[in-house]
Order: sequence, then structure tokens, then C-alpha cells
Amino acid sequence: MSRRTYSGQEVVKVLRKMRYRPAGRTGSHVRLVYKHPDGDVRRVTVPMHKEIAVGTLRKIAEQAGAKDFDKFCEWIDDLS
Repeated sequence: MSRRTYSGQEVVKVLRKMRYRPAGRTGSHVRLVYKHPDGDVRRVTVPMHKEIAVGTLRKIAEQAGAKDFDKFCEWIDDLS
């Protein structure tokens, strides 16, 4: 089982590896955008906290298009 506590920096680093690009920053939150060649656009907002709450991490996974939260966490572990 993968861990479920990640920093905002870890999450952004992994999303950047998967072609998400910075789209702005508001206070302590970073916005990232992924544009798929088929036209699908995904927008993700990540708080740059030392530790992201599990509920917030679930919302980030949902925004990124993840169907399975546990696999999303494993994916972060594998790529970070």
C-alpha cells in the first residue's frame, strides 16, 4: 500500500513529469493544465503545503482524471 501524505511540491513535480504545465499561481496554490492532443483539457490546482490533506489529494486525483485513488498514490510514489 502506498503512502497518502505528500507535499504540494512532490505532487507538482510528478504532474510536471506527465506534461502538466504551470498555468498560474494564486497565493499558496499552483494551477497546472494538461492539454491532450485529442482536445481534452484538464486543470489541476495544488496547494503548496508541506502536507496535503487526504481529501484534498483525492480532489487533485479527480481533477487529474484518475479513476482509482490508490493507483494515483502509487503513481506518485513511483514517479517521485
